[in-house]
Amino acid sequence: MSAFSYHRTIHFSDTDAAGVVFFARYLAIAHEAYEEALGDHGLPLAQFFKDTGLVIPIAKSEASYLRPLTTGERIRVEVSPVRTAEHAFKIDYTIWKIGPPEKRAAVITTEHVCINSSTRAKTALPDQLGQWVGE
Repeated sequence: MSAFSYHRTIHFSDTDAAGVVFFARYLAIAHEAYEEALGDHGLPLAQFFKDTGLVIPIAKSEASYLRPLTTGERIRVEVSPVRTAEHAFKIDYTIWKIGPPEKRAAVITTEHVCINSSTRAKTALPDQLGQWVGE
């Protein structure tokens, strides 16, 4: 699977009192890009986030903040999913501040695990999601 790109403008509501993007908003922006990438792959979001007996929570996240972003700036979020196990995958995100020149603003990774919503037992990824993460 090649990387998916999501373009966005930084909004005033993304920023803190210092006028830069609040650290937790980077994860929210990454999640927006994740949802857009799923939709672009043909995974209907209403179905994906509906209770189907499976849930796919984020088990781990980490972020490196490389440069500040401010209101009105344009960004591009690169989304690169990678399967890590039969029941798990990670997504690498690179947030680029659109230039010229284009510069990396943040690097984020989220790790996801597929579990049964009742038993909480790990279970194989659904086929279409497995295809998205590169079976």
